[in-house]
Amino acid sequence: MHWDFEFDVVSVGSGGGGLVAAASASDAGGTALVVEKRGVLGGSTGMSGGVVWLPNNPVMKRDGIDDSEERGMRYFASTVGDVGPASSDARRRTFLSSGADMIRLLEDKGVAFVRCDGYSDYYSNNDGGHDIGRSIEPRPFDGRRIGEWLPKIQPGMAAGLGMSVKTNELRHVQYFNRSLRSFVIAARVQLRTWVSALTKRPILTNGTALIAELVRVCLDAGVELWTDTAFEEFIVEDGAVTGIRVRRGEDVVAVRARKGVVLASGGFAHNPALRREHGGDQTPDPAWSVANPGDTGEALSAAIALGAQTDLLDEAWWLPGPDRALGASTLSAARNRPGTIIVGTDGRRFVNESNSYVEVGKAMFARDQVTPAVPSWLVFDDGYRRRYAHRRSLLVGRLSPEWLESGLIVQAATLRELAVSCGIDPQGLEQQVAEFNRHAAAGEDPQFGRGTSAYNVCLGDPGGSVPNAAVGPLESGPFYAFRVFPSDVGTCGGLITDEAARVLTADGPIPGLYATGNTTATVMGRHYLGAGASIANSMVFGYVAARHALGGSDDPEQPQDRKTQGVSA
Repeated sequence: MHWDFEFDVVSVGSGGGGLVAAASASDAGGTALVVEKRGVLGGSTGMSGGVVWLPNNPVMKRDGIDDSEERGMRYFASTVGDVGPASSDARRRTFLSSGADMIRLLEDKGVAFVRCDGYSDYYSNNDGGHDIGRSIEPRPFDGRRIGEWLPKIQPGMAAGLGMSVKTNELRHVQYFNRSLRSFVIAARVQLRTWVSALTKRPILTNGTALIAELVRVCLDAGVELWTDTAFEEFIVEDGAVTGIRVRRGEDVVAVRARKGVVLASGGFAHNPALRREHGGDQTPDPAWSVANPGDTGEALSAAIALGAQTDLLDEAWWLPGPDRALGASTLSAARNRPGTIIVGTDGRRFVNESNSYVEVGKAMFARDQVTPAVPSWLVFDDGYRRRYAHRRSLLVGRLSPEWLESGLIVQAATLRELAVSCGIDPQGLEQQVAEFNRHAAAGEDPQFGRGTSAYNVCLGDPGGSVPNAAVGPLESGPFYAFRVFPSDVGTCGGLITDEAARVLTADGPIPGLYATGNTTATVMGRHYLGAGASIANSMVFGYVAARHALGGSDDPEQPQDRKTQGVSA
């Protein structure tokens, strides 16, 4: 009867939530361990844009941007609405107040954030929404600062693009030929990329930079980081979670968590059985998911076996986009630009194409209950083709011959011919484009309001030759179309937790067990409130969990140190 290792807090998962929980536990005077089943650290956060969405955050306040917690609460109320305990008023209030505290803690430890200026809230027209935006991201990070740990960082978005580009810069880079500001930003990104290559200095951006910063903070604090370490099971004594068993190589070891275990292991995007069981009308082909490969749900299932309650299991962070073979193109942003529409096989539009990717993905599944729309089709005209660069190249207006020859993009002289080639109702598509064009010529979309929000505009065409940054007619042939799939970057339903991040059963919290991130039913409910909302949810409640476990919360119901009886490893 013995423990192989003992810590105050053990994080299962090395994304933003797990690393912040460990760093926060150390800051509160405890010892901490992070276990990661993969060979690299970072999880879904490392693969992401690394942006954090927080109303009234300290970076905004320093820049004199007007905001408040009360305005944030109004935005939650007007956008998320009542979706049950996952997004209770208490959890929303904790997210807002503790989020600011979490950012201040990281800044005190040297993490440098900048505002994503102009990256509007996704529902900026709603009560409490913000046109300027509440998102922040890390500054570019010199990977040499974490030494031998650099190869252990999950490669992220910038690596796939081959550019040292910040997330808020990326929306400008693709428009380098459309406005002077975008050209200047694109040139700055290219110069940074060249300098990194010439000096052999790894300049990290996006989620890679955020994870590298958090790893640096953890290493400086003496947090232990174990990769290639898979969660096996919880160790439960007298109804309390007192530790976990993990597999390290050929060994299974017992790790005691004196104050608490924090589940930050992600969701179940790559678990086909769980997705079929819980997806309902929103069950995609698992092959479409671009989530972290470790998103397989073992720890979530183990917590459910302990009696944990769940919610929102049919929901995900949807990311509609083209076939992966077009992933290196700019066509994933086509729905935000003038000269495009998305239709089902009936040829009709069913959503504001420029809205939040989560909302568009949900609309695809809802429409599919009426007419086939999974996948849908994005249609554009030759004017669109001529205006934009379609891949990382200075060759504006050129579609790759391979895309056309392979059928990834369908081309036809007329809309009717295009519809027949794609299996779309020809009359429906012709009528839809005619109706759309009548208003789009003036930059208007009375049917779905496309181009009327700050968010629609901020991702649209900044050039002055279009009537609306997000809306324009489809006029000149030939016409083109490609399939749009409702992929996702992870599930966002799971364990129900309270405002202290404690995992709840029907009878109350499971002592010693906390959870955050995609393992939980998110405080964002069924909406994505702004760029970095999922990462913020994970990081904030990781911070909250560690503070509560170490007794640093104002909650009167503090966990008590438990006398451990011990279990056999």
